[in-house]
Amino acid sequence: MNAKATTAEQSAMESVADAMRDAAAKASDHAAKLRGAASEAAPQVMRTVSRGTYMTAYVLSYGIVYAAVFVAESLPQDNAFMHGLRDGATAAREARHRA
Repeated sequence: MNAKATTAEQSAMESVADAMRDAAAKASDHAAKLRGAASEAAPQVMRTVSRGTYMTAYVLSYGIVYAAVFVAESLPQDNAFMHGLRDGATAAREARHRA
């Protein structure tokens, strides 16, 4: 081997080493930026999930209560069935308050 070939090989190896070092530094910087973005996004995700959970519960409860009130008010009020519903609801409320 001659000196020119050895110098060229050494120069090539140094170039590869420099490229690897630059790539590692850029990857490390990119990973740090991703960690920062993820830590900033986490509260936003939690707010979105919380808002979605609230809206789901709201819609379900509204639909159930509205339907029950609609049915109860559409029935004739002065009959044995409605008196039984009112008395049962009153007894359930009283039992809950005693517990």
